[in-house]
Amino acid sequence: MEIREIKKDKKQFLSLLLLADEQENMIDRYIDKGTMYVLDDEEIVCECIVTDEGNGILEIKNIATRPDCQGKGYGKALIDFVAMKYKGQYSVLQVGTGDSPLTIPFYEKCGFARSHSIKNFFTDNYDHPIYEGGVQLVDMIYLKRFLTEEESKR
Repeated sequence: MEIREIKKDKKQFLSLLLLADEQENMIDRYIDKGTMYVLDDEEIVCECIVTDEGNGILEIKNIATRPDCQGKGYGKALIDFVAMKYKGQYSVLQVGTGDSPLTIPFYEKCGFARSHSIKNFFTDNYDHPIYEGGVQLVDMIYLKRFLTEEESKR
C-alpha cells in the first residue's frame, strides 16, 4: 500500500471524486487549489483533496473510496496519513459533510467531533437534491480533529 501526492492531471480521478461530491462544478471550486493524495493498493482505491483554509485549519474537501473497497480501512488510513503529515503545520483538520447516517459515524470513528454547520448548504449550492442513506442532505455538518497534542487536551 502506497500513498502519493498527485500534482498534475487531477481530473483523471474524476469518477472517484464524484463519489464524494456528485456535482463536477463543485469539485472545480477546490481541485486546483487543493493538494490531492491517492492510496494505491495495486491500483488506486481511495483519494483525498485537502485545502489550507487559513488560521491553522486544513480541510478535507473530498475523500472517496471505490465502492468495492469500502469498509476495508482505506479511508481511515488516508485520513491518518493526512493527519500525521500535517501535524505541527496545522492545528485542526476539518471536514464538511451532509448529515448522513453513513458518513458522520465514519468521521467520528476517525477521531472527528462535530463542530458547526451551514444551514441549507446542499439545497443552496447543488442543482438537484442529494440523498445518502435514504436521507436528503440539506445542511453541511462540519467535524474537526485536532492535530496538536496541546489542542486535543482542551
